[in-house]
Amino acid sequence: MKLPLVSVAIANFNGARFIEDAIASALEQDIGDLEVIVVDDASTDDSVARARRMARRDPRVRVEALAVNGGAGAARNRAFDLARGRWFAVLDGDDLMHPSRLSRLVALAEREGADVAVDDLLVFREDLPGVAGRFLRGRRARAPSWITPEDFALENRIFGRAPNLGYLKPVIRLQPWRAAGVRYHEALPNAEDYDLLMQLLAAGLRCRLDPFLGYFYRKHASSSSHRLSAEALDRMVRADAAFRAGLADPPAVLLRALDRRLDSIRTARAFTGAVEALKARRPLAAVRPLLRRPKAALLFHMPLAARLSRLARRLAPARAGPPSGPGRLCIVSRQRLVGRTNGSSTYLLDIAQAARRAGLAPHLVQPSPIVLGRWPVLRLRPEMEVFETIALRGVFRAGRLVITGDTAVWLAAARGAAAKALERLSLPSGWLNARKAPYAPAAPWTDEDRLFVARRARGAQVLLADYVWQTEAFPYALTPAARTAVLMHDLFHRRAALFRQEAAADSVAVLDRDEELALLGRADAVLAIQREEAEAVKALLPRSEVVLAPMTARRRPAPQPGADGRLLFVGSNTAPNVLGMAWFFDRVWPEIRRADPDAALDVAGSVCRALGPAPEGVRYLGVVGDLEPLYAEAGVVISPLTAGSGLKIKLVEAMAEGKACVVTSVTLQGVEPELGGAVARADAPEAFARAVSSLLRDRAAREALGARALDAVRAGFSPETGHAALRDWLAGRTAGASALAPARLESQPAA
Repeated sequence: MKLPLVSVAIANFNGARFIEDAIASALEQDIGDLEVIVVDDASTDDSVARARRMARRDPRVRVEALAVNGGAGAARNRAFDLARGRWFAVLDGDDLMHPSRLSRLVALAEREGADVAVDDLLVFREDLPGVAGRFLRGRRARAPSWITPEDFALENRIFGRAPNLGYLKPVIRLQPWRAAGVRYHEALPNAEDYDLLMQLLAAGLRCRLDPFLGYFYRKHASSSSHRLSAEALDRMVRADAAFRAGLADPPAVLLRALDRRLDSIRTARAFTGAVEALKARRPLAAVRPLLRRPKAALLFHMPLAARLSRLARRLAPARAGPPSGPGRLCIVSRQRLVGRTNGSSTYLLDIAQAARRAGLAPHLVQPSPIVLGRWPVLRLRPEMEVFETIALRGVFRAGRLVITGDTAVWLAAARGAAAKALERLSLPSGWLNARKAPYAPAAPWTDEDRLFVARRARGAQVLLADYVWQTEAFPYALTPAARTAVLMHDLFHRRAALFRQEAAADSVAVLDRDEELALLGRADAVLAIQREEAEAVKALLPRSEVVLAPMTARRRPAPQPGADGRLLFVGSNTAPNVLGMAWFFDRVWPEIRRADPDAALDVAGSVCRALGPAPEGVRYLGVVGDLEPLYAEAGVVISPLTAGSGLKIKLVEAMAEGKACVVTSVTLQGVEPELGGAVARADAPEAFARAVSSLLRDRAAREALGARALDAVRAGFSPETGHAALRDWLAGRTAGASALAPARLESQPAA
């Protein structure tokens, strides 16, 4: 029988509230090759029954119940005896782990020759959902480091200013541990982790620390690790004496470090003795230990600070934390979202509205101020009211205005404005270094981003990642029971191939196939914007649930044929739109103007920033607050895309306005069965120009094509029909099933 790589040891005592989440957290590790050993320390609740129920569902889980309560040390020693893996990982029964924690720590240890690996703690409060922070500080939090025996002693002083490294949860190589003959000290109610690791370090094992936030440490009322009694401190003194007695010729630097730690224990003992005496209303007995060790009196700042903190929480307005309430959906997004200003924003707001129809309250969590780009002030449009709350890190709100205090963003905005002014004057602007802001959805995550998610998304019933890169947020929401989905938008590894065919670069991030599948696989469900990509994902990830969630739109009651000779293009500043319009201006527009010298084209949207000088008859409008008058006036709406993927959201929007549309095959990719018969399609420049010119002269043809467009939108892209599968998933009615081919779409006539 193949032995596991890692044995995860969970010591449990009366942990019924949390034990199932802890076990699930271990089972969800991405290495897979592990066993989970739950040793129950004579619990009196039903936590053993819960653990055994999980063991029946997954053979990797083993449960052993001790007859007599012996403490965490005794439970972990039993797990140590039962462990079959090469590595031994400690997980407390009320804590959680990041899914890649064990693979990351084992890889680090094996790469750098360590026998013990530890990482940083994300510390969160069970009773204060908006409170979460990292444990380590200073150099330990900035970069990987080695922990020597003297380091470990110095950074384990009781009530010291530096974080106590004894709280870190180790992953230990079992072979050298067993060879050292070291076990947990079962007489210690606290600091048994410190005692074990100190013995292992003294025996020559090497410990490497990774500051990755991989272990999620829960504080709650019944936690024991943060409570110290006088008896527990006395046992720590005796354990220290026993450890020193076992050392053979210890170096002076280690002894000095041990002395400083012992001094901190004795100071803590004096303080704890005084506190216990005061609680027993024996003031004279409280004075004696303080007279013997006066510096212990300084520790009274801790209970005083705790009291002041509790008072401040009662008096102050509620601290920003995750909103509560039934049916809560948290959408984690890192796109600049102020309203229906571009296709991706329109689509996300469409999904949020669908969630409302499914009975969920959508909350927007934006963990990174990178979404601002070079915009220090954003104005939220009325359509953003679809969200119950909007939380964006690093800004403050003034009504609908979102304002950053980051001077770097203000300076970047000033450089950008200055560069544009110089370009209009035909003066050099490169010296300003006014570069375009990075593509925010794919930007690397920071620990501050992760902690913001922990503070704002915890407790959601459903977590939705807006683009694959935001699946990083799922573990940090600290809600294992939440159902998760990723809003795919595009299959990015397919985009790369399409752009290579055009000898062009994409305007967004590039993902290879394996990277993208790994990100998509983190979610319970993948929400695909069009059928072809939904079917591709289902084939690539057969175990994932795939839900078809197209862009939807409210239809006009009647087609709008518009004015003769008027064309419209609407698009954002992305590579597909820029490439498509370059092709159109170069190959198509001259043909249209030869046939109709009075033809005029309006170009709306941020794409105008990336286009060259406007050809004759073309007007650049930039970002337009209200597109309805433009749609009403236009005789023909064009979508001349030559590369790209996903669903062309502006196509659905134009068809819902009852417009006659001329498009390419690329525009129809993925939706041709539903929409192909309701548009004019042409790929060759001459054919595209003929289709446009013919419609510009024929109002009746435009009206007929607009009517077919409205019918197609009603059948597959209205909120009622297009989002039925999505609403079912959000309501929990389709778990485990794939919603790729609803009958309402398959019944549509072929294009």
